[in-house]
Amino acid sequence: MISGAEIMVRCLQEEGVEIVFGYPGAVICPFFDKLHDTEIKAILVRQEQNAAHAASGYARALSRVGVCVATSGPGALNMITGIATAYMDSIPMVAITGQVRSDVLGRDVFQEADITGACESFVKHSYLVKDTAELPRIFKEAFHIASTGRPGPVLIDVPVDVQEAELESFEYPEKVNIIGYKPSVHGHPMQIKRALEMIAQSRRPVICAGGGVLTSGAKPKLREFSSRTNIPVVSTMMGIGVMPSQSPLYVGMIGSHGTKAANMTVHEADLVILCGARVGDRAVASPDQVAEHANIIHIDIDPAEIGKNMKTTIPIVGDMKNVISQMLKDIDYKAPDEWLDHIHQRQEEYQKEPVRFEGFVEPKSFIAKLSSMLRQKAILIADVGQNQIWCANNFKMSDGRFFTSGGMGTMGYSVPAAVGAKLARPNRDVVAVCGDGSFQMSLNELATIAQNGLNVKIIVMENNVLGMVHELQDIHYNSRYAITELSDVPDFEKLAEAYGIDSVTVSSNEDAEKYAKQMLRSDKPFILICKVHPKTSSR
Repeated sequence: MISGAEIMVRCLQEEGVEIVFGYPGAVICPFFDKLHDTEIKAILVRQEQNAAHAASGYARALSRVGVCVATSGPGALNMITGIATAYMDSIPMVAITGQVRSDVLGRDVFQEADITGACESFVKHSYLVKDTAELPRIFKEAFHIASTGRPGPVLIDVPVDVQEAELESFEYPEKVNIIGYKPSVHGHPMQIKRALEMIAQSRRPVICAGGGVLTSGAKPKLREFSSRTNIPVVSTMMGIGVMPSQSPLYVGMIGSHGTKAANMTVHEADLVILCGARVGDRAVASPDQVAEHANIIHIDIDPAEIGKNMKTTIPIVGDMKNVISQMLKDIDYKAPDEWLDHIHQRQEEYQKEPVRFEGFVEPKSFIAKLSSMLRQKAILIADVGQNQIWCANNFKMSDGRFFTSGGMGTMGYSVPAAVGAKLARPNRDVVAVCGDGSFQMSLNELATIAQNGLNVKIIVMENNVLGMVHELQDIHYNSRYAITELSDVPDFEKLAEAYGIDSVTVSSNEDAEKYAKQMLRSDKPFILICKVHPKTSSR
């Protein structure tokens, strides 16, 4: 005989899961008890939201499904923000929650919450398991849905009695056959032909690369396409890293916090090739204005995203890697050198030295300097706020990765995501950059870092304010700082000491660079606290 809890564990083993992130509770105890006897490593986070963020970091670093687990009621509800964050950024994830007994569902018993209902709008799919015999099929489908098409989170809610019930045997399905779920992965040949004809007629083309390029593993193909055609590339925040930052074909990040040169390139283009990007409001403030004077080729695996935010001339539904490969076979085009020369002139014209304040670290130039200190294929994880923009616009990417919460903009993402990324890639440099506001949202995960001996580096930009909103109040609210001042507590060095983690506070770029080198040489976790002037802007 085999219990439902053991079946759940066996399903994870069949999917090749090596690590799960979670927090236990009474109605998920049967699962954790069976997991305890296996080689699957269970990482105890200090709050359930961080289990989802850690699973996200793990999934992004390894390009595979991350797994997070919580108990019913408040445990499951705490994971909601992390699940929604993964959904907005198309991160493959399976979230498993325990649930109260099936026979008392709907009676508002202790720690009961309708988690499948609560998550309905930001999961790819969800299951409330009613029959232990259905567990193998459900797990097989969940991992398939999470990792195919446009990736995203799938929720499996398992009542405790379903975990405790026993079956005579276990058999894991070999295939998945879900009616109505057949993602289109190969672009339509006629649409691709039309796109190539449109490219051939353009004089000022630009590629706008989004996170879908990275998710699909199409980065090398897109770089080849850009190089062969001489077409410049701009990126959304989620697309940072698609092109090397120093490439003459890379213009920069677009959007309200992007570079002026990148935004002007999009507005002056006669053809915009959207690759795995939904061009939300932060990326293009007035998408219809762009579409008025430029043709739009939109390539995405999710048909719902094509034309949603920007009128599309030629839609191509398919996996980015496949579509770019198909286009590379027949492309015979070179963008005019005059177009690139014009863009490079603009880049030089818009370059400016950041404002420096005596006795403080200037974060933009420090982030740029940090780029050269990190080893190849390093992972930089930016939190949300001014620190995110400083990193996005100034960190020089080559073969490394840049993670952040782009769609949801979830503060507190960086530290738990760094936990997941470091467990996925223990031999790479993993650095989390956060503000003192976002750091305080997840500093409890210092315990997870210390307990597991994770060599995670954390840089805290300490300006004693909620920087992005503080800056917004300067611009739009006559510098009336309503509840954005953090004061100078806590003492982050003493806090680090309490967790047995080395730290240092610096107030100049020279010291920041000096201790950053020391931090990166260490084989232990380290917190570098940079004093930043509260008037330092994100731009």
